[in-house]
Amino acid sequence: MEYIYSAMLLHSAGKKITEENIKKVLTAAGVKADDARIKALTASLEGVDIDKAIETAAVPVVAAPAAGAPAPAEGKPEDKKAEKEKKKKEEEVSEEEAAAGLGALFG
Repeated sequence: MEYIYSAMLLHSAGKKITEENIKKVLTAAGVKADDARIKALTASLEGVDIDKAIETAAVPVVAAPAAGAPAPAEGKPEDKKAEKEKKKKEEEVSEEEAAAGLGALFG
């Protein structure tokens, strides 16, 4: 993952994602860089619109309730079961969307 993170860091800093730059980032982070993995990463990112890939792979973050906010009211057991099933289905869809978006990073 640190190889992908280094590419994302370079992208967010507005730097060109090259083998040399990725190696510099990894070395600065104390990671022993593997030239074959770096070469594979740069080859897979060639021609990829990273901003678009991040946008399509982003999973919405649900904000935590504010401190001291009242807890939601307890519902009927049937409502809780339906709620859990709905959340599980939403998570499955979100994971599928995220996986599809991340697949674009690797060609």
